[in-house]
Amino acid sequence: MVSETRDLALAARAWPFEEARKIVARLERRAKRGEPVNEVLLETGYGPSGLPHIGTFGEVARTTWVRRAFDRMSDTKTRLLAISDDMDGLRKVPDNVPNKEMLTANLGKPLTSIPDPFGTHESYGHNMNARLCAFLDKFGFDYEFGSATAFYKSGVYDAALLRVLAEYDRVMEVMLPTLGEERQQTYSPFLPISPRSGKVLLAKVVARDVDEGTITYVEEDGSEETVPVTGGRCKLQWKPDFGMRWAALGVDYEMYGKDHLPSQSLYDAICRIAGAEPPEHFVFELFLDDKGQKISKSKGNGITIDEWLTYGPPESLALYMFQKPKAAKKLYFDVIPKTVDDYIALLESYRATNDPAVRMENPVFHIHNGDPPDETYPVSFALLLTLVSASNAHDRDLLWGFIRAYAPQANPRDNPGLDRLVGYALRYYEDFVKPTKRYRATTEQERAALEDLAGVLERFGEERDAEKVQFEVYEVGKRHNFEPLRAWFQAIYEVLFGQTQGPRFGSFAALFGCARTAQMIRRALAGEFVDAA
Repeated sequence: MVSETRDLALAARAWPFEEARKIVARLERRAKRGEPVNEVLLETGYGPSGLPHIGTFGEVARTTWVRRAFDRMSDTKTRLLAISDDMDGLRKVPDNVPNKEMLTANLGKPLTSIPDPFGTHESYGHNMNARLCAFLDKFGFDYEFGSATAFYKSGVYDAALLRVLAEYDRVMEVMLPTLGEERQQTYSPFLPISPRSGKVLLAKVVARDVDEGTITYVEEDGSEETVPVTGGRCKLQWKPDFGMRWAALGVDYEMYGKDHLPSQSLYDAICRIAGAEPPEHFVFELFLDDKGQKISKSKGNGITIDEWLTYGPPESLALYMFQKPKAAKKLYFDVIPKTVDDYIALLESYRATNDPAVRMENPVFHIHNGDPPDETYPVSFALLLTLVSASNAHDRDLLWGFIRAYAPQANPRDNPGLDRLVGYALRYYEDFVKPTKRYRATTEQERAALEDLAGVLERFGEERDAEKVQFEVYEVGKRHNFEPLRAWFQAIYEVLFGQTQGPRFGSFAALFGCARTAQMIRRALAGEFVDAA
């Protein structure tokens, strides 16, 4: 069975398996060179200058899926290290944190040397690190946390830093062509931590001593200062830091956003200079907010982890991260309902086959590490939202009454996922659907068609066959010459629900009850909804 699973994984086409095969090939190259392979280290990086955002979660989740895919291909031990660049100097004050005056007074200092503006941790960096770990723990990720401050100060990076110092000229040959003429005059890969101000300085280096492991730089007041490059007295500029870190830790795999792509060759070159083979890479596209702008920790735009989980289950968030990682995607509240229903459809598709090769291609296989829950969803999230809209329901019991009439076997105990979905639907409707509802009156054509539809639904009585109801809804639209038929369904939703679209109307009527839906149509034709709006 283990051999069969490994063969299936090696042939699978889902993107985590494609990435994992790159690691397999890497280990094969190392074996041919006679290098020992004891473990595979996968890494993710986090910049803690602002509150952790949903993109950070996505990076760890995606790396985890690659790790699990590799685990199905190889017996080699794996580790996932989440590193916080908490020794970076604070360059600007984020928009979404308190005590901005205090932070302004500490600009330029390492994040772990700045007081915590929230007053709960020993430093700003420690607070942000705790927030990162809290939401990674919330999702049950198997990872190790690493602090750049701790690695610099404890000596983990010392050997690699001394190698960079010894190869200073080679590093400069890599970096200088990427800089403007003025910046070239003062650039150094080393950023000293000033023993006077405590700031991370963009200082000109005027001398270096490889034997002593020191640099001499120009302080802010114009005087010269000599400091070791080891022991946390210096850090590297962020581009050299990438490559040095890979070499120091022996990183085998790291993914990052498209904004890093122009610098990838620089990272690789520095890693080689520092004495190691660069890791395998995966470059993903960026998340955008509803205005098409890149989401940012400092701006606080886009959706936070907590905001998504207020309106959708964790599985839907994971699916959003899994799908098309190389395509730019807008990340705002409108995407949640569709993603929830996509998850439900994929879960049903997974259960519909026993072919393990087919199952490995399904995103829910990766989201649940090969063991998706035995959960059924007789009602979609879109249907629940429309049901809330039509019934003016404000509690779970009322919604469950409709659900049980439609699917008698369903109940909160046996369908806990659906029960959670009911709560999400109630919250999403109140916050995002209800405020945007805009009812309108009918045209003559629409009035005649809706009169016809109400009569059809009344004759259906307690019919619960959604396909049968949907067929007759189509027939009414055809009888009244709607072209295209999409205009008929748009009219239904604008007149009855104050929305431009919704789920299959036949499914809604079967759930809500055909007779009750007919009553709703007659109330709309009487002008009740337009008058109330």
